[in-house]
Amino acid sequence: MTTTKTARELAETYFTAWEAGDFETVRSLLADDVDFVGALGTASGVEEALAGLKGLGQVLEKIDVKVRVAEGDDVITWFELRTGIAPPAPTANWMHVEDGRITRIRVTFDPRGLLAGFGR
Repeated sequence: MTTTKTARELAETYFTAWEAGDFETVRSLLADDVDFVGALGTASGVEEALAGLKGLGQVLEKIDVKVRVAEGDDVITWFELRTGIAPPAPTANWMHVEDGRITRIRVTFDPRGLLAGFGR
């Protein structure tokens, strides 16, 4: 018997795994053709998406979730992205789930602090 996680549960697992650097778990949550668009770039497919998450993961200290709202196959997570190179960045992340996997991710935040931090 298999249990399919809800979109909310997938989002919770995604953020917990990303914060822990558990990219094997993150990969298992993403559809092969996941489509990512964010303030720092875009990614098509699971390998590109993982590369981006791993890159930001090098400076990631904490994902401080403030609220998560789920409706059907869509989840929005509002959080502070805390890194060692920039002030906390208030961030909105929207995910869409199909067939038990995350298929689309859209992320928005003010990237100026991170860009300055990467430039140091």
